Amino acid sequence: MPDESVSPDGDKPPESLTSVAGVIVAAGSGERLGADRPKAMIEVAGRPLWRWAVDAMREGGCERIIVVTPPEWVAVVAAADPDAMVVPGGDSRQESVGLGLAALAAEPPQYVLVHDAARGLTPAAVVGRVVASVRDGNVAVTPVVPVADTIRQFSDDTSHLLDRHKLCAVQTPQGFVFDVLTRAHAKATAKGLVATDDVTLAERAGQPVTLVDGDALAFKITTRTDLALAQLLAGGD
Repeated sequence: MPDESVSPDGDKPPESLTSVAGVIVAAGSGERLGADRPKAMIEVAGRPLWRWAVDAMREGGCERIIVVTPPEWVAVVAAADPDAMVVPGGDSRQESVGLGLAALAAEPPQYVLVHDAARGLTPAAVVGRVVASVRDGNVAVTPVVPVADTIRQFSDDTSHLLDRHKLCAVQTPQGFVFDVLTRAHAKATAKGLVATDDVTLAERAGQPVTLVDGDALAFKITTRTDLALAQLLAGGD
């Protein structure tokens, strides 16, 4: 899908301010997988999901990496990747993202991408498209894929068909001008707003959202079936 909106104040910043940081959200418990460790620590084809996500983010253009993990896994991940900053996460995804942003605040980047480790097979090309879009002046960017299923919306005991050609499924990484995302998170915290992704917070703060092409490989690993599919696609056992 092509870009649908461009920031009205999309002037490119000076080259010295164009660093791109990536926040990897890897603090979820993954209860639905029934594993003996958090989801991001589960190995797919010999690599934990957080590592798959970090490698794609670096290859796609992120110059600095923050990995947000369960507190008890901080030392493990830090030892495995000395080039990344590893910080403990919070009780929710939104809180964990906020903690990742706070870790960047001392030396803020111009742009930041937020990526779920649960989407570990996301190709680096998707990351690259998001990076290119924010560098091009778009302040809040998300990859999307078309919806293949027939979708019905229900209310009480009725339902109606939605036009799937006007729908898309949202993926990560999502990219932002750093100040835009930090302000959106601050507003959400002040108002007690909760969202399942970050472009929604930016949109609620009055920012336009730009869409770029995602990839079927960027599916979210949530169930044992998803994990088995990831293992198959990655060439694992």
